[in-house]
Amino acid sequence: MTAELHTLTGAYALDAVSDVERAGFERHLGECAACRQEVAELRATGARLGAAETVGPPPELRARVLAGVARTRQLPPRVPAQRGEKPRRGKAFGLRVALFGAAAAAVVAVGVGVVTTSAPPAPVDSVLSAPDATAIQGVGEGHATLVVSRSRNQAVLLASDLPTLDAGHVYQVWMIRSGEAQSAGVLQPRMLMSDIPPGTDRIGITVEPAGGSASPTTPAVSRISLT
Repeated sequence: MTAELHTLTGAYALDAVSDVERAGFERHLGECAACRQEVAELRATGARLGAAETVGPPPELRARVLAGVARTRQLPPRVPAQRGEKPRRGKAFGLRVALFGAAAAAVVAVGVGVVTTSAPPAPVDSVLSAPDATAIQGVGEGHATLVVSRSRNQAVLLASDLPTLDAGHVYQVWMIRSGEAQSAGVLQPRMLMSDIPPGTDRIGITVEPAGGSASPTTPAVSRISLT
Protein backbone atom coordinates (compact mmCIF):
# COMPACT_ATOMS: atom_id res chain seq x y z
CA MET A 1 0.00 0.00 0.00
CA THR A 2 2.86 2.38 0.83
CA ALA A 3 4.44 1.78 -2.59
CA GLU A 4 1.15 2.71 -4.26
CA LEU A 5 0.91 5.91 -2.21
CA HIS A 6 4.33 7.01 -3.51
CA THR A 7 2.89 7.03 -7.04
CA LEU A 8 0.16 9.52 -6.13
CA THR A 9 2.45 12.56 -5.82
CA GLY A 10 1.67 13.87 -9.31
CA ALA A 11 -2.08 13.28 -9.10
CA TYR A 12 -2.21 14.82 -5.61
CA ALA A 13 -0.27 17.92 -6.72
CA LEU A 14 -2.82 18.43 -9.52
CA ASP A 15 -5.81 17.73 -7.23
CA ALA A 16 -6.73 14.68 -9.33
CA VAL A 17 -7.37 12.19 -6.52
CA SER A 18 -10.54 11.03 -4.83
CA ASP A 19 -11.43 12.04 -1.30
CA VAL A 20 -10.42 8.61 -0.02
CA GLU A 21 -7.07 8.71 -1.84
CA ARG A 22 -6.45 12.27 -0.61
CA ALA A 23 -7.06 11.33 3.02
CA GLY A 24 -4.73 8.34 2.81
CA PHE A 25 -2.03 10.21 0.93
CA GLU A 26 -2.08 13.16 3.33
CA ARG A 27 -1.51 10.75 6.22
CA HIS A 28 1.40 9.32 4.23
CA LEU A 29 2.82 12.83 3.62
CA GLY A 30 3.12 13.31 7.35
CA GLU A 31 5.56 10.39 7.44
CA CYS A 32 7.36 10.68 4.06
CA ALA A 33 9.74 13.59 3.54
CA ALA A 34 10.56 12.45 -0.02
CA CYS A 35 6.91 12.66 -1.09
CA ARG A 36 6.49 16.04 0.59
CA GLN A 37 9.43 17.41 -1.38
CA GLU A 38 8.21 15.89 -4.64
CA VAL A 39 4.72 17.33 -4.19
CA ALA A 40 6.18 20.80 -3.49
CA GLU A 41 8.36 20.60 -6.61
CA LEU A 42 5.48 19.40 -8.79
CA ARG A 43 3.24 22.19 -7.56
CA ALA A 44 5.94 24.79 -8.23
CA THR A 45 6.45 23.40 -11.74
CA GLY A 46 2.70 23.43 -12.39
CA ALA A 47 2.50 27.06 -11.27
CA ARG A 48 5.36 28.04 -13.61
CA LEU A 49 3.74 26.22 -16.52
CA GLY A 50 0.45 27.96 -15.84
CA ALA A 51 2.12 31.36 -15.65
CA ALA A 52 3.92 30.71 -18.93
CA GLU A 53 0.59 30.16 -20.67
CA THR A 54 -1.10 33.19 -19.13
CA VAL A 55 -2.39 35.74 -21.65
CA GLY A 56 -3.85 39.16 -21.06
CA PRO A 57 -7.50 39.91 -21.85
CA PRO A 58 -8.14 41.18 -25.38
CA PRO A 59 -8.47 44.98 -25.69
CA GLU A 60 -12.10 44.69 -26.76
CA LEU A 61 -13.17 42.64 -23.72
CA ARG A 62 -14.37 45.60 -21.67
CA ALA A 63 -16.44 46.95 -24.56
CA ARG A 64 -18.01 43.51 -25.12
CA VAL A 65 -18.94 43.16 -21.44
CA LEU A 66 -20.42 46.65 -21.31
CA ALA A 67 -22.39 46.03 -24.49
CA GLY A 68 -23.69 42.78 -23.00
CA VAL A 69 -24.75 44.57 -19.83
CA ALA A 70 -26.51 47.21 -21.92
CA ARG A 71 -28.46 44.55 -23.85
CA THR A 72 -29.43 42.49 -20.79
CA ARG A 73 -32.82 43.07 -19.20
CA GLN A 74 -32.33 44.74 -15.83
CA LEU A 75 -35.93 44.33 -14.68
CA PRO A 76 -38.32 41.37 -14.69
CA PRO A 77 -41.31 41.65 -17.04
CA ARG A 78 -44.30 43.48 -15.63
CA VAL A 79 -47.01 41.06 -14.48
CA PRO A 80 -50.48 42.48 -13.77
CA ALA A 81 -51.60 41.84 -10.19
CA GLN A 82 -54.41 39.34 -9.79
CA ARG A 83 -57.70 40.53 -8.34
CA GLY A 84 -57.49 40.57 -4.58
CA GLU A 85 -53.69 40.33 -4.54
CA LYS A 86 -51.95 43.04 -2.58
CA PRO A 87 -49.05 44.85 -4.27
CA ARG A 88 -45.66 43.66 -3.01
CA ARG A 89 -43.71 46.81 -3.69
CA GLY A 90 -40.95 46.06 -1.21
CA LYS A 91 -40.02 42.74 -2.81
CA ALA A 92 -40.26 44.07 -6.38
CA PHE A 93 -38.22 47.14 -5.54
CA GLY A 94 -35.58 45.01 -3.84
CA LEU A 95 -35.36 42.77 -6.89
CA ARG A 96 -34.96 45.80 -9.15
CA VAL A 97 -32.10 47.10 -7.01
CA ALA A 98 -30.45 43.68 -6.91
CA LEU A 99 -30.65 43.22 -10.68
CA PHE A 100 -29.20 46.62 -11.44
CA GLY A 101 -26.57 46.08 -8.76
CA ALA A 102 -25.43 42.95 -10.59
CA ALA A 103 -25.12 44.89 -13.84
CA ALA A 104 -23.26 47.68 -12.08
CA ALA A 105 -20.91 45.12 -10.55
CA ALA A 106 -20.13 43.79 -14.02
CA VAL A 107 -19.35 47.31 -15.18
CA VAL A 108 -17.11 47.93 -12.20
CA ALA A 109 -15.28 44.68 -12.90
CA VAL A 110 -14.13 46.01 -16.23
CA GLY A 111 -13.06 49.35 -14.89
CA VAL A 112 -16.08 51.60 -15.27
CA GLY A 113 -17.71 52.61 -11.98
CA VAL A 114 -21.34 53.58 -11.67
CA VAL A 115 -21.70 55.18 -8.26
CA THR A 116 -25.21 54.23 -7.15
CA THR A 117 -26.98 52.47 -4.32
CA SER A 118 -30.41 52.20 -5.94
CA ALA A 119 -32.04 51.49 -9.27
CA PRO A 120 -31.22 53.85 -12.19
CA PRO A 121 -33.68 56.51 -13.34
CA ALA A 122 -36.09 55.09 -15.90
CA PRO A 123 -34.67 57.07 -18.89
CA VAL A 124 -31.14 55.85 -18.13
CA ASP A 125 -32.35 52.27 -17.78
CA SER A 126 -34.19 52.53 -21.12
CA VAL A 127 -30.96 53.48 -22.90
CA LEU A 128 -28.84 50.82 -21.19
CA SER A 129 -31.40 48.14 -22.03
CA ALA A 130 -32.15 49.30 -25.60
CA PRO A 131 -31.76 46.48 -28.17
CA ASP A 132 -29.27 48.52 -30.21
CA ALA A 133 -27.24 49.84 -27.26
CA THR A 134 -23.53 49.94 -28.09
CA ALA A 135 -20.59 50.72 -25.78
CA ILE A 136 -17.81 52.99 -27.05
CA GLN A 137 -14.58 53.46 -25.11
CA GLY A 138 -13.00 56.84 -24.50
CA VAL A 139 -9.37 57.87 -24.82
CA GLY A 140 -7.56 59.93 -22.19
CA GLU A 141 -7.56 60.12 -18.41
CA GLY A 142 -9.54 57.65 -16.34
CA HIS A 143 -12.08 55.34 -17.93
CA ALA A 144 -14.98 56.73 -19.95
CA THR A 145 -17.55 54.62 -21.77
CA LEU A 146 -20.47 55.90 -23.79
CA VAL A 147 -23.47 53.59 -24.15
CA VAL A 148 -25.29 54.78 -27.29
CA SER A 149 -28.78 53.92 -28.54
CA ARG A 150 -29.11 55.17 -32.11
CA SER A 151 -32.81 54.28 -32.22
CA ARG A 152 -33.45 56.54 -29.22
CA ASN A 153 -30.82 59.09 -30.30
CA GLN A 154 -29.62 59.12 -26.69
CA ALA A 155 -26.50 58.13 -24.79
CA VAL A 156 -25.38 57.46 -21.22
CA LEU A 157 -21.83 58.39 -20.28
CA LEU A 158 -20.18 56.31 -17.54
CA ALA A 159 -16.86 57.46 -16.13
CA SER A 160 -14.49 56.43 -13.36
CA ASP A 161 -10.92 56.94 -12.16
CA LEU A 162 -10.88 60.58 -13.22
CA PRO A 163 -8.59 62.71 -11.04
CA THR A 164 -10.38 64.19 -8.03
CA LEU A 165 -11.20 67.87 -8.44
CA ASP A 166 -11.39 70.58 -5.79
CA ALA A 167 -14.71 72.12 -4.82
CA GLY A 168 -14.27 74.90 -7.38
CA HIS A 169 -14.19 72.67 -10.47
CA VAL A 170 -16.35 70.07 -12.20
CA TYR A 171 -16.15 67.72 -15.16
CA GLN A 172 -18.30 68.98 -18.03
CA VAL A 173 -19.34 66.95 -21.07
CA TRP A 174 -19.47 68.38 -24.60
CA MET A 175 -21.16 67.19 -27.78
CA ILE A 176 -18.91 68.26 -30.64
CA ARG A 177 -19.99 68.77 -34.25
CA SER A 178 -17.71 70.20 -36.94
CA GLY A 179 -15.48 71.67 -34.27
CA GLU A 180 -18.33 73.37 -32.39
CA ALA A 181 -18.97 72.22 -28.80
CA GLN A 182 -22.40 72.09 -27.18
CA SER A 183 -22.66 71.42 -23.45
CA ALA A 184 -24.36 68.17 -22.45
CA GLY A 185 -24.08 68.93 -18.75
CA VAL A 186 -21.91 68.13 -15.77
CA LEU A 187 -21.05 64.60 -14.62
CA GLN A 188 -23.18 63.78 -11.56
CA PRO A 189 -21.19 62.21 -9.97
CA ARG A 190 -19.72 60.06 -12.70
CA MET A 191 -22.73 59.44 -14.93
CA LEU A 192 -24.63 61.59 -17.41
CA MET A 193 -27.45 60.97 -19.87
CA SER A 194 -27.95 63.19 -22.90
CA ASP A 195 -29.64 63.43 -26.26
CA ILE A 196 -27.25 63.28 -29.21
CA PRO A 197 -27.60 66.38 -31.43
CA PRO A 198 -27.63 65.61 -35.18
CA GLY A 199 -24.16 65.57 -36.69
CA THR A 200 -22.32 64.97 -33.39
CA ASP A 201 -19.07 63.20 -34.25
CA ARG A 202 -17.30 63.11 -30.90
CA ILE A 203 -17.67 63.83 -27.19
CA GLY A 204 -15.20 65.53 -24.89
CA ILE A 205 -14.85 65.87 -21.13
CA THR A 206 -13.16 68.99 -19.78
CA VAL A 207 -12.42 70.50 -16.38
CA GLU A 208 -14.50 73.64 -15.85
CA PRO A 209 -15.28 76.05 -13.00
CA ALA A 210 -18.06 74.92 -10.65
CA GLY A 211 -21.42 75.43 -12.32
CA GLY A 212 -20.02 74.76 -15.79
CA SER A 213 -19.00 76.97 -18.71
CA ALA A 214 -20.73 78.21 -21.85
CA SER A 215 -17.90 76.75 -23.94
CA PRO A 216 -14.82 74.62 -23.15
CA THR A 217 -12.06 76.55 -21.37
CA THR A 218 -9.53 73.71 -21.06
CA PRO A 219 -8.33 70.84 -23.30
CA ALA A 220 -10.39 67.66 -23.09
CA VAL A 221 -9.13 65.15 -20.51
CA SER A 222 -11.08 62.37 -22.25
CA ARG A 223 -12.48 62.02 -25.79
CA ILE A 224 -14.94 59.59 -27.36
CA SER A 225 -15.35 59.26 -31.14
CA LEU A 226 -18.79 58.53 -32.57
CA THR A 227 -17.56 57.95 -36.12
